[in-house]
Amino acid sequence: MRSRKTYIFGTLVLAGLMLAGCGDGASDNSASSAGGAPQAAEQAVPDQGGAGAPETGKDAQAQAPDLQVDQRSIIYRGTVTVRVDNVEAAASQATGIAKTSGGFVSGDNRSSGSGSDTASMELRIPADKFAGVVDQLSKLGTEEQRQINTEDVTDQTVDLDARITVQQARVDSGRKLLAQAKSLNDLVMLEREVATRESDLASLQAKKRHLADLTALSTITVTLLDPEAEAVADDGPPGFLSGLGAGWDALLASLKVLLTVLGALLPWLIAFGLPIWAIIYAVRRYNRSRRRPAYVAPAAPQPPISGPPAPPQP
Repeated sequence: MRSRKTYIFGTLVLAGLMLAGCGDGASDNSASSAGGAPQAAEQAVPDQGGAGAPETGKDAQAQAPDLQVDQRSIIYRGTVTVRVDNVEAAASQATGIAKTSGGFVSGDNRSSGSGSDTASMELRIPADKFAGVVDQLSKLGTEEQRQINTEDVTDQTVDLDARITVQQARVDSGRKLLAQAKSLNDLVMLEREVATRESDLASLQAKKRHLADLTALSTITVTLLDPEAEAVADDGPPGFLSGLGAGWDALLASLKVLLTVLGALLPWLIAFGLPIWAIIYAVRRYNRSRRRPAYVAPAAPQPPISGPPAPPQP
């Protein structure tokens, strides 16, 4: 009985020690987790001028809000073909429509004097006046063709904004480090790095201005035809047959150019090529005849010499 009590007591003491050790380990783990949280948080926050900055731009692009139609960046492009009685008068009216709507004429190509007058004008119109201007242009005469294209560049705009913000922060941090440079080598290295960052920032800003210009001002190409001008052919969307037709046309055009060149060179070849060829042929034949060895007649066979017969041998 006494040995059993001793065994039970020892077992209880050992179990208590094990439970106490497990509790201390858990408390140490929780303490270490609590102490490492600030460091993890500090590492999670990227430096504006460090390597984590581009990830900030990607997160900003991924979390871009779902904007409404009137808040999105959309590029409008339109093409209108109108047949009018007087091309010059209609072109003047189209110019007035563009200026009245707050836009301008960015291109004007007119053709006259060949029996039919045509005009092709490119107008830059504010985006909110795009539909109205297209309708006004179509009423200048008889509308024959209209094509409207749109391109949503909202994601590109948001991405450029985020990248510009990050790149601007990198430029600012580089300038601060440049102001704190203490050696000539550090100064040269930092100047080169700041120049590279400023160049990248300028490139991003140029892309942003180009997108802003395309979204703020839409492009309308209006073609004006007089009653006798031929209609503009619509080749339709590109495809295998269109590519085959374009390749065949290019082949025929190349053959025409080749035949034209040959026809222009043929008189010169006859006038100068034949005499030169005759002279070269004659010179080669003369040289070949001089190099050929002279013919030598073979010598006649000599008759055998007759004499007394040889004495017999003993």
